[in-house]
Amino acid sequence: MTSQLFSVNLSSKAANVVSSSNARHEWRLVSYSPCKSSSRVFRFPVLLRATDVSISTTQGNDFLLSNRLKPLVISSEGDVSKQIYKLKENTRRALMTASNPTMKLKLVDMIQRLGLGYIFEEDIKIILETLSHGQPDDDDLYTVALRFRILRHNGLHPNPDVFGAFMDANGKFDESLVEDTEGLLSLYEASYLGANGEDILSQAKEFTTTHLNKSVSRQILESFEIPRHLRMARLEARRYIEEYGNDIDHTPVFLKLAKLEYNQIQSLHQMEVAELSRWWRDLGLASKLTFARDRPIECFLWSVGLLPEPKYSTVRIELAKTISILLVIDDVFDTYGTYDDLVLFTKAIQRWDVDEMEQLPEYMKICYMALFNTTNEICHVIHKNHGLSVLPYLRKSWIDTIQAFMVEAEWVKRGYEPNLKDYIDNGITTAGTYMALVHLFFLIGEGVTPINMTSLLHSYPPFFTHAGKILRLWDDLGTSKEEQERGDIASSVQVLMKEKNIKSEEDGRKQILELIQTSWKELNDALVAPNIFPFSIINVALNMSRASQVVYQHDDNDGNSYFSSVDDHARSLFFTPIDM
Repeated sequence: MTSQLFSVNLSSKAANVVSSSNARHEWRLVSYSPCKSSSRVFRFPVLLRATDVSISTTQGNDFLLSNRLKPLVISSEGDVSKQIYKLKENTRRALMTASNPTMKLKLVDMIQRLGLGYIFEEDIKIILETLSHGQPDDDDLYTVALRFRILRHNGLHPNPDVFGAFMDANGKFDESLVEDTEGLLSLYEASYLGANGEDILSQAKEFTTTHLNKSVSRQILESFEIPRHLRMARLEARRYIEEYGNDIDHTPVFLKLAKLEYNQIQSLHQMEVAELSRWWRDLGLASKLTFARDRPIECFLWSVGLLPEPKYSTVRIELAKTISILLVIDDVFDTYGTYDDLVLFTKAIQRWDVDEMEQLPEYMKICYMALFNTTNEICHVIHKNHGLSVLPYLRKSWIDTIQAFMVEAEWVKRGYEPNLKDYIDNGITTAGTYMALVHLFFLIGEGVTPINMTSLLHSYPPFFTHAGKILRLWDDLGTSKEEQERGDIASSVQVLMKEKNIKSEEDGRKQILELIQTSWKELNDALVAPNIFPFSIINVALNMSRASQVVYQHDDNDGNSYFSSVDDHARSLFFTPIDM
């Protein structure tokens, strides 16, 4: 494999250093310290470009080695560095010298949607802190709603009472607003950041939906399909770059920078996929346990959904490792293990002692050692980067997950049909929610205190649970057919239909979607209420919910399945550059 390197000084944030001592060897990650301040240079590899790539996340890793590659044509190192530096400076100058607050808000929104927010993180923080103080009396609906959405999206706390200025004497939104389509759409988008008890935002959603519903505008239809608050960041960047390029009023500097950054991050993701694939191949689970799912690319897609910023490169890889092992354990419990073996495995995990492995059948020994060793390796990474000893916390998250799998096994053995609450409560854990978020809290290492650390040994924060509920419900909506074919227990759709005596599956699915909307309000509480956890991990929980919808939402009538959707997203994010 031949390659070049060019250096781009992104910021004082942590960076990744890529090494290739021999051009024939695959890329490897070296000397990475996530989430710590550093003056390092972030080095993006000009990796090889896959052409006519046909990939499938359900077919393992063979495509990484078998596809024919050719170099991606990019300018020489020095030229690119100078070009990107100038583009960044021009963009920063436009952002910081914008003539009025509305223009600043529009630029922040555009920069973040183009996937450039991480570059100008400190500049945006300064702008939003300034804009968060006070509210001009003469702002129109569009600006007030945009300001509210941008501030809350970025972890600040605007008061929804600002929308009271647009209501009549009866406490309803003024009917004169119906002619302001741009303002209505801005209010509609803002309403999706509403939390429990914020009735004015619930009214806003109902009011705007009613009056925008007749529109055939592409922008409105796309917002109805997935509002911006619910979109997965990297997929939105890809989509919006193309949309922005087709806008006759676009600014060429912004567009060119967005394209260059997108392709660089894609090259970084290709490198991460190669690192993950090497680990997966060396671990040997797929080759030794032929019944288990072999889908590291699918797992990495989730990592990118939860952690879109480049600085989290190593964190993404470590998360994908845990998800890959989780899928194998899920298969052990769902399709292969006998009940007696599952009891032994659960007890061995609860004791977390390598000596307990001796009583397990051979296939479980392999799985046990993979989990045991990988967890210890992640603990070492966390201790090295953040000085934290976290084995008790990671171990607890895995024990809780395995015990939840065992609960499902008990249900199957007894022929027990749980009610919807019990099913969802247990399903949040088996989906890997708590395991993933606990690992990420420590891998990111921001805002860790003795108080929030200790709390994780007793209970998980509510926003973990709300994000997990959204994940569980979207999982059921998107994979119920595949899971029924595998012989899994009934999904939330079937449980709800039986519990409420619903005859039509379509009606059952609609009620599950209503539960998801309610869960989003509960999750948004974390953006409003005081919290002992930092915004960084709250945002990861939000991203988990966003990724859930994007990955699992598809139209079965078009012949799609969960897997085809995942394949499309992986191809777009990891293997198809944007034309310059």
